[in-house]
Amino acid sequence: MRLNRRQFLSQSSAAATASLVAAAVFPTAIAQGQSAVNSEIPIIDCHQHLWDRSKFTLPWIKAGSLLDRSYVMSDYLAAIEGTGIKNSIYMEVDVEPSQQQAEAEHLIEICKSKTAPTIAAVVSGRPASESFVAYVKQFKDSPYIKGIRQVLHGGGTPAGYCLQDSFLRGIRSLGELNLSFDLCLRPQELTDGAALAEKCPNTKFILDHCGNADPEAFLNPGDSRLTDAKPGHTADEWRRGLDRVASAKNVICKISGIVARVPKMWSAEDLAPIVNHCLDAFGPQRVIFGSDWPVCLNGAPLRDWVAALKQIIASRPANEQRLLLRDNAIRFYRLVE
Repeated sequence: MRLNRRQFLSQSSAAATASLVAAAVFPTAIAQGQSAVNSEIPIIDCHQHLWDRSKFTLPWIKAGSLLDRSYVMSDYLAAIEGTGIKNSIYMEVDVEPSQQQAEAEHLIEICKSKTAPTIAAVVSGRPASESFVAYVKQFKDSPYIKGIRQVLHGGGTPAGYCLQDSFLRGIRSLGELNLSFDLCLRPQELTDGAALAEKCPNTKFILDHCGNADPEAFLNPGDSRLTDAKPGHTADEWRRGLDRVASAKNVICKISGIVARVPKMWSAEDLAPIVNHCLDAFGPQRVIFGSDWPVCLNGAPLRDWVAALKQIIASRPANEQRLLLRDNAIRFYRLVE
């Protein structure tokens, strides 16, 4: 059943329970006694962004865009109200490289305070730089800093960049320090991510944003919602690349990001092919959830993304839902709440 946007937003309001949402979208599954989403699962958001423009410079933000303002903790607390999100893991925001140390120190203080949902962080770093190993050594055994990310899908980063020797040395050092690396790649270069993981078998990786799949690539050719901006990949190209990454057992997949690219009129049904393929390819033990807030606002409010995901996973076993929404994050990031 396809819901139009007005119906979907109404159905996904904070007052609606997850079981009622599941019953509306998956009546057959509920009738057969299969699982609905347990609304009592305290969700861990593994991809929370925060930025204070008075403290940090983010060169990638376009002037006048939706993201061209500060997004701070009070904004996030308002965004997660009614969603079931109880804790979060901060994700670096590609600050000016000279501010990477300050970003890390700022997040450590937030985590230490225990006054916010944020209990751990993945911070920025440049694995190919000569100073990288010295920089990341400070985070060994940190209860708060769990990993590093360098965004690889920017226009200035060429294909194959992550496979150069200097980059490989930096990534291998993360494995020695028990720190992870987040893969944020163009869909056409997912095989680069797979090769990187295979060349660095002792390092743990997280594939961000379902491999940056574009929901428009999964629409029927005659769909009136298709825009002039063509997706950079086909659905089959993404599936092949995603399967290749999933074959590397030291990679997990973050179910995040895709809602930022939805067409103006959308439903959970539009995201289901991407989410379900990721869940099936990686298996229940290697998937985690991320909001990608506030970047998700380019497509929908955070609560709508959570509601859509709950609809998609409602017919899956209850233990698999809990693994995705919470337990895998605790195990993978070694969280102490």
